[in-house]
Amino acid sequence: MGQYNQMENLNQQQILERRKEIEQELTDMLKETESDFTLDHVRDAIFHEEDNDDMMKVVAMFDRGGDASELSNVLELITDAWNYFPHEILGGISPAEKLLEYQEKQNKS
Repeated sequence: MGQYNQMENLNQQQILERRKEIEQELTDMLKETESDFTLDHVRDAIFHEEDNDDMMKVVAMFDRGGDASELSNVLELITDAWNYFPHEILGGISPAEKLLEYQEKQNKS
């Protein structure tokens, strides 16, 4: 996926900045889709994810039966949120931060 290429060279500050951008995009999309859910619902669902269905639960928060292009935008944004938001299962950090941690270890060895 193209998103991972984007994550590869980010430092901690850039990850946090990207997370803020995604939060704003999610907030806008929640309003646009007239969802009953909030940004906190999305963050909590990602943080407490336990299985593969959990990502689809987040997607469902935005589903109002729109067309394919709307669904495509939702999926792209949720994928970004999934990669940049903290997950409890990763010790409270995001996959992007986990990747950064891994790269920093590789660079030291």
